[in-house]
Amino acid sequence: MCGIAGIISATPITRWNQEQLFRMNGALTHRGPDGAGLYQGAHVALAMRRLSIIDLSTGWQPLYNEDKTLSLIANGEIYNFRELRPELESRGHIFRTGSDCEVILHLYEEYGLDCVQYLRGMFAFALWDSRQQRLLLARDRMGEKPLYLHVRNGSLVFASELKALLQAGVVPFELDPGAILHYFHYQYVPEPMTPVQGVRKLPSAHILTVSVDPWRIDEHQYWNMEDAPPIEGNPAEILRAELETVSELIVRSDVPIGVALSGGLDSSAIAALVAKRYPGTLSAFSIGYEGRPRTDERAAAKAFADELKLPFHEIELHTSDLVKTFPDIVGLVDDPIADISSYSYYRVMQAARVAGVPVMLQGQGGDELFWGYPWVRDAVSQSLRKQEIGATGLSSLLHYIRLHPPLSRSPRGLYNWATSFAGLRSSWQAWQRDLSSPRDRLVFGDDGPLFRAVKASSEMLFTPEFREKTVSTDVCGLFTMKQPWAQLDVSITRLICQTYLSEVGIAQGDRLSMASSVELRLPLVDYRLVETVIGLRKAQPDHALSPKIWFRTALKGLVPDWVMNRPKRPFQPPRAWAAALHTTYGGLIENGFLVQAGVIEKSAASKLAQAKLRLGAMHDVAFETLVLELWCRQQRDRLRDVPSTNQELSMQEVKVGPC
Repeated sequence: MCGIAGIISATPITRWNQEQLFRMNGALTHRGPDGAGLYQGAHVALAMRRLSIIDLSTGWQPLYNEDKTLSLIANGEIYNFRELRPELESRGHIFRTGSDCEVILHLYEEYGLDCVQYLRGMFAFALWDSRQQRLLLARDRMGEKPLYLHVRNGSLVFASELKALLQAGVVPFELDPGAILHYFHYQYVPEPMTPVQGVRKLPSAHILTVSVDPWRIDEHQYWNMEDAPPIEGNPAEILRAELETVSELIVRSDVPIGVALSGGLDSSAIAALVAKRYPGTLSAFSIGYEGRPRTDERAAAKAFADELKLPFHEIELHTSDLVKTFPDIVGLVDDPIADISSYSYYRVMQAARVAGVPVMLQGQGGDELFWGYPWVRDAVSQSLRKQEIGATGLSSLLHYIRLHPPLSRSPRGLYNWATSFAGLRSSWQAWQRDLSSPRDRLVFGDDGPLFRAVKASSEMLFTPEFREKTVSTDVCGLFTMKQPWAQLDVSITRLICQTYLSEVGIAQGDRLSMASSVELRLPLVDYRLVETVIGLRKAQPDHALSPKIWFRTALKGLVPDWVMNRPKRPFQPPRAWAAALHTTYGGLIENGFLVQAGVIEKSAASKLAQAKLRLGAMHDVAFETLVLELWCRQQRDRLRDVPSTNQELSMQEVKVGPC
């Protein structure tokens, strides 16, 4: 596990290129505090920072093949390396280390670009083939490990984090208007976009190759979850077998492992699966809130940790600490993500590092794969209704009218239910939406209250200049697919995984764990498990069944009923959090960075800065505006020390570890 960075150029690498690379690598030190490595060729320079997890003594990078014609830097873990290595050795390949990533080199020698097809794990890597004068960049299938790219005439620069490119002076800090418009609608910037002009992410499950002579860049997708073949059989039995396999692979580590444990089913399942496989002592970490409100899940987490005989570490979160550290956390996340739970991610990982546990497991992916979110299930049923009925005239309104009880008894749930008049208002809005939206647009992102609020208030919220720059930006393009829609449940699963899971759950997890030099592993996004879910879903659709019924049934006998039968509770931090943040920092919005950059209207900024934080969509608009304002200020402040192209960095100032 580490951070990686590199430069490839059609012309020879210059001194300034080298200095940029050293600065990028320095900005990634938190991702790898245990050492550094460097490779330099005529047209390519690669650097990495190492967090030692497997093969602590000899697994230094760059890694090389037998004749050193191939050089590799890799971020991540290849979980199935023990299964791959004997086969490669039988073919005559010689391994110089015990590193899990060394298999990538020898797989490339055997299979070329198809080497990625054999890898089970999380990774972003750069492999330089000196014979072909070609650089290969690749990301894992579910996008657990990041890779940011900047392409300019005759060169490509990449790094594990956006802030590394900015702090090295590779690109200026200039907001991308289209990406920022997406942010306001989604609360995050969907991949492959980034908020910075001239930088994009290599999408998950993609390979990019750069050839030096002639200069050429090619990119292609090597995996799509929707291509998984149908699977017949008992879902519970098939999923249980795959979960057992994943739990065996995920615990391979030469350092201690812990699990982030809440009162929920997903983290409990991970703890139960791994506890019986892990040869060491698995530690459990859980968060709670001062005063132990109803939403505090520490007691439930501790009860299950005691059941599994796991050492239990609890972290109590205080509003005053949140307020103090929140601006820094917003910057650490790398991309702006308007999710107040980022503080919880950070504190859990910080506690794990202090306790000497540099590998953590979490349960992201369970809700996205197994219909844990009501709105995702609704997206399937509403898209099916749109396709089958179509909002063509007043008579179709009868098919839309639905009354429903509150989706939850939380203040937000009751507020949403009351303001929707028990479903009548939302029924009318759904009919109006389908009546006016393009035929090929799925009901997905545009059904949320925040999305609708931003769309409705855009003329008040954004400056004319910003609206002009984004006039051709289609924020609904992510969920527009030509009709007829086949296997809508599978398509919606892919969408929620590629959007919310990828850019909130996975991205926050990676950045905020690595900020504390902790490796995060997510067993429930293992690609074989994902393919199994999709295959079963193709053969026997489950979106109309009880939420997470397949997952629950697969865990029978492993997770006790008293854990399985707990009602699902969404993440609910104390309401004082948002109010305290807005009271402390809300004034920064007024005449702040976003106003000066011509994004937000000054009058709108004043209203958002002074807004009373009541329940409702505009509360969320105010919060995401505050997050973006803080994020922009963090980037601006970091760039004060960025060198110009005339400044030099002494090579002697850079310490390079074993390689």
